[in-house]
Parts: sequence; C-alpha cells; structure tokens
Amino acid sequence: MSLLDKIIHYDKELLIFINTMGSENWDGFWLLITNQLSWIPLYLLFFYLIFKSLGWKKGVAMILLTALMVTFSDQFTVFLKNYFERLRPNRDPSINEIIRIVKNNSSYSFVSGHATTSTAVTLLMHLTLKKYYKYTIFFFIWPLLFSYSRMYLGVHFPADVLTGAILGIFIGYSFYKMSLYLFNRMDKRLKQP
Repeated sequence: MSLLDKIIHYDKELLIFINTMGSENWDGFWLLITNQLSWIPLYLLFFYLIFKSLGWKKGVAMILLTALMVTFSDQFTVFLKNYFERLRPNRDPSINEIIRIVKNNSSYSFVSGHATTSTAVTLLMHLTLKKYYKYTIFFFIWPLLFSYSRMYLGVHFPADVLTGAILGIFIGYSFYKMSLYLFNRMDKRLKQP
C-alpha cells in the first residue's frame, strides 16, 4: 500500500468515525450550519465592522477586494475538484453504505470550497480588524463549524476540509497583503497636495 493509499484509507476511517457520531436529533442543526444563507448576520457584522473601522472609501475597497477573493476561492476550488475528481463520501461506493448521508451532493469532493472560502474570509477579516477589536479571533468559530458540518453531513472527507482550510489561509493572507498595498496607495493619494 502506497503512502497516498494509506492517507486515503485513514481519511475514510476518520470520516466514518466523525460522521457516524451524528444523530437525527442534530441533523437539522448541521443542515442549518452548512447553509451559506444562515451566516448572513455574520457577513453583515463583517460589513459593519469594516466600514466602522476603515471609513467609507477603504470600506468599499475592502468589500470589493473580499468579493474578488471569494470569487477567486470559489473558482479555484471548483478547478481543483474537477482536476482531482475525488468522489464525495455520499457517492463513494466503498463507504456510502456505512456512513450517514444527511445531504446529497453530486460534484467532486477535493477540496472543500466551504472550508477554503470561509477560512480565507475569516483570516482576512481577523487580520484587518484585530487592531480595532479585541476578540476577532472568535471569528474562526465560523469556519470550524462550517467545515465540520460538511463531514457530519457526509459530503466531505477530513482531508478535503483540512486542505481547504490550509488553502484558505494562503488565499486570505495573500489578499490581506493586497489590501495593505491598496490602502497604502490610497493613503499616499490622499496626502498628495
């Protein structure tokens, strides 16, 4: 058995463990957590804090940069899914009769777009707002719950989620650096007579 085969084997075993711990009593909660629309209040909080902290011009720039980052993250994860073509747990014949399938999804699995994008947005918001607010570290509750929901529901493997989160860190940090460059240029323009 190759190293990759071992990783895939343990990945499936870990998913089975995580997924089968679920119960019908909690299914509705995790379906709510996995729904992107459920997090609209958090997105509105991000908008509010950005405009309050950065002002109107930088706030608009940050929202546009965040939208660009979300689009990039989404399209990049779709590209990776189509490149690797890993079946989702709910479609994987080696385990789909063992796990609890709460949600069906037909696209490919690797990597998790939910984990990638939520981690990228959270890191960008945390790095941008931490000098203004004390508890921005709690923003990371969102990607943790969001990512866990994908395994609970049987639509992602742990490796999909972990790799997505790592990718999200790189994307979020890259866009944070872009925001610093953009804000620096904006400040220089304002200072010019």
